[in-house]
Amino acid sequence: MTQLTHIDEQGRAKMVDTSDKSVTARRALASARVLASPATIDAIRQHQTPKGDPLETARLAGVMAAKQTADLIPLCHPLPLTHVEVRAEVLEDSIYLEAEVATRAQTGVEMEALTAVSVAALTIYDMCKAIDKSMTITDVRLELKTGGKSGDYRRDLNPQGTS
Repeated sequence: MTQLTHIDEQGRAKMVDTSDKSVTARRALASARVLASPATIDAIRQHQTPKGDPLETARLAGVMAAKQTADLIPLCHPLPLTHVEVRAEVLEDSIYLEAEVATRAQTGVEMEALTAVSVAALTIYDMCKAIDKSMTITDVRLELKTGGKSGDYRRDLNPQGTS
């Protein structure tokens, strides 16, 4: 890449013009993890958190966030999302979150998926902070994306077999 795509001739930030790009099917999957104490994990499993079900609230917050990405990230294009799904799994020491987002558009949905898991993780924190203020949001990352000029991307597994 010889020049920056989001900078104009005067060095100012700009939104990329996608009007000449083809509309194609695009999909992205992002993940995040919320590390939590055993007491917090137990409270979530037992449905004993003070604000209600943090997993369902996080799923809804993630869907809402994906739809608002262009309002939050300055150079993102508003996209007609055709699918948003946020999944949450309670593990031994954490809550694992995934967001899958799809569209048919001229640009990808990586930022929408990343925004969805980020807001879902923040929602878990908000819903459980009365129990555990030491929770840590970690490993926010793109797992895969399909479609578009740059082609497909899938996070490679490291030598230990985890991504």
